[in-house]
Amino acid sequence: MRSRNNKNVHPRRLSRRGCTFLFASLMTTGYVMAAEFTAENAENALATVAELCERGPRDAGTVEAGYAAQWIAQKLRAAGLRAKADTWREATPRGMTTFSNIFADIPGEMPDLIILGSHYDTKSGIAPDFTGANDGGSSTGLLLELAKVLKQAPPPKYTVRLAFFDGEECIESYRINDGLHGSRRMAEQVAGDTNTPVRAVIILDMVGDRDLNLIIPRNVSPPLAKVALDAAQDVGHASALSIGRLKMVDDHWPFLDWGIPAIVLIDFEYGSASGKNDYWHTPEDTVDKLSAESLGITGRLVLAMLRRLDTL
Repeated sequence: MRSRNNKNVHPRRLSRRGCTFLFASLMTTGYVMAAEFTAENAENALATVAELCERGPRDAGTVEAGYAAQWIAQKLRAAGLRAKADTWREATPRGMTTFSNIFADIPGEMPDLIILGSHYDTKSGIAPDFTGANDGGSSTGLLLELAKVLKQAPPPKYTVRLAFFDGEECIESYRINDGLHGSRRMAEQVAGDTNTPVRAVIILDMVGDRDLNLIIPRNVSPPLAKVALDAAQDVGHASALSIGRLKMVDDHWPFLDWGIPAIVLIDFEYGSASGKNDYWHTPEDTVDKLSAESLGITGRLVLAMLRRLDTL
């Protein structure tokens, strides 16, 4: 799913505005200031992950993936949002495959987009009952709970898009027709829409591990890395987030390729002991390895990032 990559990326930097803009921004951030991710929200997020995993594998292109997409759309509608589906076919190493991105927008005072993203598909070929509780499941459950929290708050300053990507997992190895299908498609779509500039893309992946150690890979937009680290301080969880040593291939990558500011928050130490990753892409990736506390930390971190993005 994620690997070291020497590809040079030159992400567009976000720029700070003047003091007048900063003051006006702070005066209009009632939505993120009011939004709170509680312990109850964290428990709900974990329950949603479990519900998704009970549905079984959701490998891209399968009937089960289609059912998962419908389930996500139903959850968004239940939260009072207008769920949209973008379904298309494209080539993969296994031939033409159908993919579906599901997304919903929370309209803001300005048309600028902040995209919160997760992939929901599972890696194929692991086991007949592999459900990717942490890898694909944790971020999807968390994003669905964040959808409820944000919808219940006052309108945001910027439009927030909750995006659930299909086809993040590769079949053989990451390349143009293998992996990152959903994020690549949305990145191209938003890059071509000059009426709705994207201020930031925040990708969540593997965020539910009981022993949470989120990292920021080297290939992210530097201003967003600072936003994330400062936000972790804001919510009292600085020790849960650090800068990683490697670049990673994940759903933030296509946005960077289009010059769109993007970051991924990921815990890539998911295993039986510190420093190990032996649960990743194995049948051991199950709900019992996750915790509501970790989902709560990540949820609060995301909301704190949104607060800080209002000042950039």
